[in-house]
Amino acid sequence: MSKVKIQQEVRIMRFKEVYNKWQIKRLTVEQAAEILGVHERTFRRHCRKFEGSGAEGLYDARLGKRAKNAVPIDEIIEMLNLFETRYSNFSIAHFYDKWHDEHDGKYSYNWVRNELQKAGYIKKQKKRGTHRKKRLRKPIPGMMLHQDGSKHEWVPRVKWDLIVTMDDATNEIYSAFFIEEEGTWSSFQGVREVIESKGLFCSLYTDRGSHYWNTPEAKGKVDKINLTHFGVAMKILGITMIPAYLPEARGRSERLFRTWQERLPKELALLNITDIEVANKFLKEIFILKHNKKFTVSAAEEGSAFIPWLHNNLNLQDILCIQEEHTVNKDNTVKYKNKILQIQRDLHRYHYVKAQVKVHEYHDGSCSIFYGPRCLAHYDPDGSLKIAIQKTKDKKLYING
Repeated sequence: MSKVKIQQEVRIMRFKEVYNKWQIKRLTVEQAAEILGVHERTFRRHCRKFEGSGAEGLYDARLGKRAKNAVPIDEIIEMLNLFETRYSNFSIAHFYDKWHDEHDGKYSYNWVRNELQKAGYIKKQKKRGTHRKKRLRKPIPGMMLHQDGSKHEWVPRVKWDLIVTMDDATNEIYSAFFIEEEGTWSSFQGVREVIESKGLFCSLYTDRGSHYWNTPEAKGKVDKINLTHFGVAMKILGITMIPAYLPEARGRSERLFRTWQERLPKELALLNITDIEVANKFLKEIFILKHNKKFTVSAAEEGSAFIPWLHNNLNLQDILCIQEEHTVNKDNTVKYKNKILQIQRDLHRYHYVKAQVKVHEYHDGSCSIFYGPRCLAHYDPDGSLKIAIQKTKDKKLYING
């Protein structure tokens, strides 16, 4: 299934759940619109479409297509060349006046400014300082989650990373585990545990770690266009990522870690726990439950923004994974991380030479190759063929390698 198709299905799944809660008055229009990330009028319009045409009325035919009113690329290039060759030392406003008056420019000042900024000719100006005030908690669970890691000597002479995913509205811990090193896979694991136990949520608040964000300049703004593997997965799931630029912005998770760094090592020492697997079992079965009972607060309003994951056609494992595009070699192989993945001949096409395929790598090191929405084969961590999938007219044949 293509990325656009997955995004459509996830969006409709989220809408159905929110619509049902709104119908039984468990959510107001304002809350439903905020959960879906749309305006109240947009939510009402979607409700009318859903009531009139069902789920088909919610499909967005624009996705994956160029807008009909988009400016032709030739005109964009012509404007950029004009600026580069004749007016490179002009301000944006000065260039816009010349372009509009003497070169028959017909688009707005904001369009010219945005195109010059995207092309790298003009830098965005820094925003003026804003008056800061304490941020209120989100009103209901599932609207925003925090995910953060803390490296600490949780057991004597050993430092592990503790990855915690918690709710902004209630401080409830949904996922917490120890791992040798924080990274993409630990972030995937935290999100997966939340979705499997609670459902899809609206937004995720994180630091600017390299597995969450690409940051072109050290300590600068994050790049919201060139996403990391984790960012791509969140975009497919419809989860908005929010970067934190100051330690104070992550105050709730920082206070949590201070409390756990004081209490958790002593609890582990009392039980003589030094093994990471045993420590994780203690976290899951005892410590998190005690923490939530003592420190969880009541949400400001009733209801929940979580959307249960009920979509049988979408495999969560194939979204929360590393995805890379590759070109098939002349011998129908794909080279991926020093592994040679052999594509078997199937009934769909004679060969895949020079075809663009996507490799999915999973947490255990195993891989799959996808050609469009079709999975061609599964591979063991060493690259050997595990299952080759061939499609006939009436069913799939799974052939062990």
